[in-house]
Amino acid sequence: MAQNASQNTYFTKKRYGAFLFFTLFSLIIPFIKIGGNHFFLLSFERKQLHLLFNTFAAQELFLMPFIVMFFFIFIFFITTLGGRVWCGWGCPQTIFRTIYRDLIQTKILGIRKSIDNKQKENEKGFRYVLGMVILACLCFLAAANLLWFFIPPEDFFSYIKTPAEHPFVIIFVLALGLFLFFLVAFLEEKFCIYVCPYARVQSVMFDDDTVQVIYDEVRGGKVYDGHEKLGRKPKEEGAECVGCEACVRVCPTHIDIRQGMQLECINCLECADACSHTMDKLGKKSLISWASKNSIDTREKIKFFRFRTVGYIVVLGIVAAVLGYMTTKKENMLLNINRDSELYTIEVNDGKVEVENDYVFLIENTDSNDHAYYFEFDSDDFEIVKPKSAVKVRAGQKHKTVVILKAKKEMLGNDASKDNVMPLVIHAYAEDAKDTIHIDRKTIFIYPSADEIKKAQ
Repeated sequence: MAQNASQNTYFTKKRYGAFLFFTLFSLIIPFIKIGGNHFFLLSFERKQLHLLFNTFAAQELFLMPFIVMFFFIFIFFITTLGGRVWCGWGCPQTIFRTIYRDLIQTKILGIRKSIDNKQKENEKGFRYVLGMVILACLCFLAAANLLWFFIPPEDFFSYIKTPAEHPFVIIFVLALGLFLFFLVAFLEEKFCIYVCPYARVQSVMFDDDTVQVIYDEVRGGKVYDGHEKLGRKPKEEGAECVGCEACVRVCPTHIDIRQGMQLECINCLECADACSHTMDKLGKKSLISWASKNSIDTREKIKFFRFRTVGYIVVLGIVAAVLGYMTTKKENMLLNINRDSELYTIEVNDGKVEVENDYVFLIENTDSNDHAYYFEFDSDDFEIVKPKSAVKVRAGQKHKTVVILKAKKEMLGNDASKDNVMPLVIHAYAEDAKDTIHIDRKTIFIYPSADEIKKAQ
């Protein structure tokens, strides 16, 4: 029968493209800044969160629950929709294993004969050791790369020049690098099968419309009766599986997909490509495909939009909208106001009583530019004694200053024995961006009682 090249599948090449995208994204994105802000950075040292090239101070970390919520709901959605697609197409463990086994060991060093057979053990020797050395270097690079999302690269490279002053950074990179090396070089796909918690959780999110790697037993024939293998190929008449077992040899988790859906399957779809190449010679489609159980049983299209997936989309949309709205509420300056321990000070000059209240202002410039800040009040009954000039604060820095207010006139209350407490609104703003960087804070001004004034006189 004539060949039909259009029936070939190319999931493996597409998966390599996904690997390249995720790798370059994770390596490059920490170095990209817009207006001095990173795409994502959670800096504990600076007490800042950078998100989508906006900077949020520690006081604005109310955004984190929404980010975490969006992340987990998105994972649930992807799992319900496409099974363990993350495991096969985006997981760092899978990417590292593919780079180590298929690229370094097979293509570069020739330790393995072919990437189509992942069941043979490695040849030990110099090339094997060399491969491990290359892998170790990549693991330490990956460890540093992860740290760049918590310590900006510019700070990281400065720290490693003085390792004695920053032991935590060095220890973290070495420990995480060695851990990754152990996972990739020794634990291998056993991590996916026995250790990874995602593999255990995902099964409860599957339904009969979840897209998975499925062997079409109706076309291919029955190879297994439960756990018992009936033979290399089906025995029933008309079965299309030829028993080449190319799908078995290529599987990185060492399973036979013809036995049915298994927890160990990571949706890498290498078996689908292997079967595709074999069946293409017979002019037939692959017996292994990325489909749902219902679509295989009914021969209908996959139902991507169903109650569960639509529900996840709606919830994701709501969380994203809330997160986007909260992002627009970012304040480019933060201000905390604390009163001095003394309620007020009373001075009498030439028989005139002057009452002052002291405040401690903690100003934080969360903008990417330096600013000079000043203050106004919602009442003309007070004047600023100190500071007389604007308070300059550098970008991303905090500054503490003492603000002294003086009452311009007598403000005695009705009760001569009680202090008069008056509400006050302080309007703080950046002098060079008064319309965009401003904030209001409520406080009080305490004017002493008539009795206290008499004592001072």
